[in-house]
Amino acid sequence: MNAIKRSKQPYRIKGVDALFGETEEAESDGRSIRISDITPFEQQPRRYFDPEQLHQLVNSIKQHGILEPLLVRPREHGKYEIVAGERRYRAATMLGLTEIPVVIRDFDDQEALQVALIENLQREDLNPIEETEGILELVALRLQKNVEYVITLLSQAAHPERNSVDNVIHREEWKVLQEVFGTVGRFTPESFRTNRLPLLNLPASILNALREGKIAYTKARAIARVKNEIQRNELLAVAIQEDLSLTQIKERIVGISVKADSTDEPVPSLKTRFEVAYRRVKKSKVWNSPTKQKLLEKLLETLENLVDED
Repeated sequence: MNAIKRSKQPYRIKGVDALFGETEEAESDGRSIRISDITPFEQQPRRYFDPEQLHQLVNSIKQHGILEPLLVRPREHGKYEIVAGERRYRAATMLGLTEIPVVIRDFDDQEALQVALIENLQREDLNPIEETEGILELVALRLQKNVEYVITLLSQAAHPERNSVDNVIHREEWKVLQEVFGTVGRFTPESFRTNRLPLLNLPASILNALREGKIAYTKARAIARVKNEIQRNELLAVAIQEDLSLTQIKERIVGISVKADSTDEPVPSLKTRFEVAYRRVKKSKVWNSPTKQKLLEKLLETLENLVDED
């Protein structure tokens, strides 16, 4: 038998009303259940949880408690699955809490995924890649199509010179698409197509950096213009490490272009080569070899002497 306690506070879950309408039960049915009876959502659309922000949430919960309950749905064997609130669940687990406030709703798989997507899209700290992918997944779910179909639908309506455009914008599918964008409230279909869809074509290394919140998407798009993969990845690493501004990134891109025009073989700067070597050494297995450690110690001594002389 699950240990369930009624909360004295009425709770409201954001995002649910947008999909299923306002319900009195959802606002007042606040309970606390054991964390051991809760499992994460298997289809969680959010793939990256920033460690620093999670640490800040832990400190907030320490001081103020959990101000908004998790939204969960009943599962087999007396368990509950998180629909919205995994960050709060992770923070509570890190603090060693044994119970956590929840609102229980009986969602099916499709409803649960829709609510999870809406809840994530309403977060201010959601990175642009997850936001873009989340919107596409939500539209695809509502249309019962795949993401590729949604991208095609958006692209077709972007070409007024084609005869098919009138048919597209008068489809029931287009109305559903506009409803979703109205619910999200951040884009029109056209602004989403022109400003966000291109992000999905960025190189994998840049996409990963965006997903992990390491770089702003305006900077990422600028770095993506560097055609040489080695130079692009080196610039990305330096931009993240040194927190380069967009202007500084553009200046370095100009420098890379000048070098590319002057020689067939691009030559990274000495500083870039050092930074790349440093990162590689940190991740390598040289630390497990006594012989290589002695060589590293000599190199380090030489570097320290150089710095002292300077």
